[in-house]
Amino acid sequence: MPTETAYAKINLALHVRARRDDGYHELETLFAFVDQGDLLSASTAETDQLNTVGEFGGQLTDPMDNIVAKALSVLPRSQGLEIVMEKNLPVAAGLGGGSADAGAVFRIVRELYGLPDDWQDRAAKLGADVPACVDSLTCIGRGTGTELGAIDSDLTGTPVLLVNPRVPLATGPVFTAWDGKDRGPMPTGSVSEIAMNGRNDLEGPALSLCPQIGDVLKALKASDAFLVRMSGSGATCFALFKDDASMCAASEEIAHHQPEWWQMQGKLR
Repeated sequence: MPTETAYAKINLALHVRARRDDGYHELETLFAFVDQGDLLSASTAETDQLNTVGEFGGQLTDPMDNIVAKALSVLPRSQGLEIVMEKNLPVAAGLGGGSADAGAVFRIVRELYGLPDDWQDRAAKLGADVPACVDSLTCIGRGTGTELGAIDSDLTGTPVLLVNPRVPLATGPVFTAWDGKDRGPMPTGSVSEIAMNGRNDLEGPALSLCPQIGDVLKALKASDAFLVRMSGSGATCFALFKDDASMCAASEEIAHHQPEWWQMQGKLR
């Protein structure tokens, strides 16, 4: 039976343009995905079941009320599925962990049964990041993040270090703290050009709610990374490196000074 990695999502750039009447925000983002994340294994069962294990598995207090169970419920199948999810990504961390898990469920169902023609609409109703997480490839997101545009990535294979201060930060309050100022559109060009010339408009609001993010950014900027930024609504930050040796050196340095912080090493897909 299939096993899928729920690839960690990062926002190489995230430009918030306006508040919408429906409570969401109009944004432009460059999604990218790390080749590491949660692990989901599936087997057929009489009814849908979800069992969570792993470092952060205990944080999902009601497994059948989370986004993975909801993803199962919106995808028609001839059989039930039992999912065992190894939760390696922290919860409420700006890595799209739940959305990535849902995306992995869509891939599992696609492999076993195929997906309905309207799968993108079903994914979008689960969460704004879920459609991008189904294929988990670098892409442009517009609207609420569900209007996707393909883009070839010149950063595939780039070493990336994820660091989180182990402080959960819910998305809603961060968006609420955004000051409503449109600071301009996301730049155009290659993926590396957009990343280097873009920004994350939620970094300021997130810092006001979770000042530890500033400590993580400072530690990463002291390394040999060529790009350091907060991902999504935080509190996870990422650093991109030219080579594995630089990434490993940064990881060891941070682990020495801040052993309590969560880290994950990987490469961009």
